[in-house]
Amino acid sequence: MPGPTATFGFILATLYGAGFHFVVGGDIRRLALFLLSAWLGFSLGQTLGTLFMINILNIGTLRVVTATVGALIALMAAHLLTANHKRK
Repeated sequence: MPGPTATFGFILATLYGAGFHFVVGGDIRRLALFLLSAWLGFSLGQTLGTLFMINILNIGTLRVVTATVGALIALMAAHLLTANHKRK
């Protein structure tokens, strides 16, 4: 059973992905892509924050700032890579 820190991190990452989908829009496949991107970016940001010992706004062992930045970067990358750019 996952601990409270992992559960809270999963909830935060899910909220980031769902909120990004609410702002950007799209179908159910893009929602799934944004959720996966947020989860992956959040965990990568958490890992990098732990490795580089960045201690800004920690909640227990959860590095909220680095994990949030990781999730936002992953979400922006997913959006940019899947956006339909119209050519003139």
